[in-house]
Amino acid sequence: MVKTNPDVNKDTPKSTIQRTLVLIKSDGVQRQFIGKIIQRFEEVGLKIVGMKMKWADEEFAKKHYFDVEERKGPRVFNSLVSYLTEGPVIAMVLEGIDSVELVRKMVGSTEPKSALPGTIRGDFSQHSYGYTDDREKIIRNLIHASGKPEEAEYEIKLWFSPDELHTYKTVHEFHVF
Repeated sequence: MVKTNPDVNKDTPKSTIQRTLVLIKSDGVQRQFIGKIIQRFEEVGLKIVGMKMKWADEEFAKKHYFDVEERKGPRVFNSLVSYLTEGPVIAMVLEGIDSVELVRKMVGSTEPKSALPGTIRGDFSQHSYGYTDDREKIIRNLIHASGKPEEAEYEIKLWFSPDELHTYKTVHEFHVF
């Protein structure tokens, strides 16, 4: 007999297996946090179904941040484009239960100063909006993670071709799924 949690609201959307995009930005690559960051995702059972190192050019970065200028203005847009193109990044597609939401929780607040301890940004970065705004710099926060399933779908198609994404079973799938 399968037991269910009686505290779960019947209106709560069902959990699903999702894919999401994660970028370890150039400062994460330069500071050699690639292995530590990947390890955190693997330890919770997320599966890497695509991964590569890429040095994005300006045109590509503008496609990635296509809606930022309208939402946050040209200064933030131009800073993000510059940040994404200043060095190689590690692009990954992670797959798992509600992976978009899970990865965002693991990554932490966009502002590292506000990110909780135990999150990637909270443990490995310390920038604040005030500090970077005073110096007219972009906030260095190590990592990008898709914010919504629709965003993940767009970003995955931008960064990966279908033949670069893989399907396979992990030990977690025998214990979790």
